[in-house]
Amino acid sequence: MSSNSSASTALGTVATVCWCIQLIPQIYYNWKRKDCTGFPPIMMFLWVVSGIPFGIYFCISRATLILQIQPHLFMFFCCISFIQTCYYPPVKLNVWKIALILIGIAISAVGLEVGFVLGLRPLYDRGIKWPDLIFGIIATILLAVGLLPPYFELAKRNGRVVGINFLFLFVDSLGAWLSICSVALGNMDIMGIILYAVIAAMELGIFLSQFIWCCRFKWLGNEKSPPSDIVSTEDDASRLSSNLNEETFKNEEVERKGKEEVHIARQSSWDKDLELGQ
Repeated sequence: MSSNSSASTALGTVATVCWCIQLIPQIYYNWKRKDCTGFPPIMMFLWVVSGIPFGIYFCISRATLILQIQPHLFMFFCCISFIQTCYYPPVKLNVWKIALILIGIAISAVGLEVGFVLGLRPLYDRGIKWPDLIFGIIATILLAVGLLPPYFELAKRNGRVVGINFLFLFVDSLGAWLSICSVALGNMDIMGIILYAVIAAMELGIFLSQFIWCCRFKWLGNEKSPPSDIVSTEDDASRLSSNLNEETFKNEEVERKGKEEVHIARQSSWDKDLELGQ
């Protein structure tokens, strides 16, 4: 049992590290592009909210300290990413609106977690575990629903992944699989395993969607990429902006030359009138 407990703690620690850094590539990716097209804010919002029952579930059941810390770190990085999805295009909310949303989430999270953990932990200790199970189910549903909006984005682009960083997906999936192993070697919590498996399965679907898109439109070239594909990369956006600026400059140049020609014609007409008058 001690060896299993040590292995569970070790795997849980590595999984926590993964879930501490998994959103850093996505956060940097969003910051570099200054655009969150294809990365829906509702996904990050649901993930932030899921951290509340997620934390309540593990705190009530007195899971390992690593697993109790994990959902709170998860919420922190989700909050940063959520701010980006609200601040950058295509949403572009005002800063004060974003701040109000975050304050509301923070107050709700602290109040709910403290209240339910203090209220339900004595029941759990007496063997009444179904209230804790409800929070685990709620967390699982929120995590799964949070991964549905990216699938709608995929449907818009024939399965192409836009706006989501694959390093983020890989590290997040790795954290989920390691957490599954940690829980399996620990107290064999079925709900915990299901919770993490949902994340891993949904993210695997995103990987497969991009792989299929590459096979259809990029590698095999049997089909033409649809014209409705949205320009989403920073380079494409820069080229589009450059073309628009160039076209604007040309229009201004034509207008300027036209004004000069009119001015010259008027000056010539005045000169002729002066000559005739003399």
